[in-house]
Amino acid sequence: MSYLVVVAHPDDEVLGAGGTMYKLAQEGKSVNVCIVSGEVNARNFRPTTEELNDDVNSSMRILGVNRVIKGDFPNIEFNTVPHLSLVQFIEEAISATEANVVFTHHPADLNNDHLHTSLACQAAVRLFQRRTDVNPLKELLFMEVPSATEWGLNKAMNQFSPNTYIEVGEKSIDKKIEALAQYRGVMRAYPHPRSSEALKGLAAYRGGQAGMNYAEAFESAFRRGF
Repeated sequence: MSYLVVVAHPDDEVLGAGGTMYKLAQEGKSVNVCIVSGEVNARNFRPTTEELNDDVNSSMRILGVNRVIKGDFPNIEFNTVPHLSLVQFIEEAISATEANVVFTHHPADLNNDHLHTSLACQAAVRLFQRRTDVNPLKELLFMEVPSATEWGLNKAMNQFSPNTYIEVGEKSIDKKIEALAQYRGVMRAYPHPRSSEALKGLAAYRGGQAGMNYAEAFESAFRRGF
């Protein structure tokens, strides 16, 4: 099985699915990441490109990620990019990693880039219907990214509603926090949602919802088979 996490920015992958990524990698699964914008020009604490690349590599090593594919689309400006360009970039990542399962942003996230990444990903995962050389998609899952998903305040959109829980255990959450800490300037002091206490508390809460020992929650948007 090959898993692909498609995100707008570096660190989104850890925030949304870091514990699951670590668990899957430990089970010998192929875990890959597609980062649509490999830059962080809009951040207050902006690292250099070299520093950011080092941060990505360090974080992905901790989680056991097999491959990282980075795009150069403009940060916080995905609404200015032709939709087809985003779709084709993600399609290439799906094909290159032979992905069976795809994780991406929820379309109701506050962050504009998250929205456009999700919309493009929803179109890209249909690639198997047009090309026989592409693995049939087994599942598309929306993830929650603390500090973005919970701020999806537009009631006209269907907000994140988890229906899939993956038990990861405390060690995987600790690895998630360790991996996020590799991104300089990203973590904050409690009670910020990107604090270690909040991330661990969210995993405990999601686990409690499903009778599990620490879990990450997802919304399954499309699934084939059993």
